[in-house]
Amino acid sequence: MTAQAALIGGAFSWIGDFTDRLADWASNWWFLAVIFIIALLDSVLPIVPSETTVIIGGVAVATGDAPYPLVAVIAVGAAGAFIGDNMAYSIGYHWSATFERRAERKPRFAAKLKWARAQIHERGGLLLITARFIPGGRTALTLASGITRQPRPWFVKWTLIAATIWATYAAGLARLVGEPFKDDHTKAFWIAFATALGINVLIEIVRHFLAKRSAEPPAMPARGDTATTVSANGSPRKPAPCGE
Repeated sequence: MTAQAALIGGAFSWIGDFTDRLADWASNWWFLAVIFIIALLDSVLPIVPSETTVIIGGVAVATGDAPYPLVAVIAVGAAGAFIGDNMAYSIGYHWSATFERRAERKPRFAAKLKWARAQIHERGGLLLITARFIPGGRTALTLASGITRQPRPWFVKWTLIAATIWATYAAGLARLVGEPFKDDHTKAFWIAFATALGINVLIEIVRHFLAKRSAEPPAMPARGDTATTVSANGSPRKPAPCGE
């Protein structure tokens, strides 16, 4: 028990030292450049923790350690995400011809490419916003937008909206949740981080549930129900009674 207690105590001590170090870093103006660079890279390399750095900046504002305002955290986070998204789009657009040549040789791949193009065309704006809150989702969708050659002005507009919403959410949530714990940097950061993580998990669960429901086949009519046919314009039509 003594060894276990020492191990747990050491872990908590390391966490405290780590968050204190983050607070020290975030108390400098140059941390805004870190937020920008990480947000940019995360759009191309989804293993980079962009939301975490924005949360750190928001917590630093909440605890009074930051020499910069909350709007600066939002601005650099949104700018980095926006530029990164457009870099990913350009990469996908550059390789679009290669994907199209592969689609000509492989019908199954062509079907997937056609499906992706239709999904983006139908729900692209909303998808770009929601994908910002799904790990790896933003990279996949921005690359796919370039590969399927979506119009650049359309993509720029929606990625600007998505990046602004994402940065405002992460920084604003950190400020809101972290402010009551301004005297304890460790609690402020970890509570803000856990809250953001919980919300992201909830979004992913809801998205998965809705996707599963939309994929379910329609229910078969009960035995004895009157059969219907389809009219020329696609609307259901009951067959005329005998004798008419």
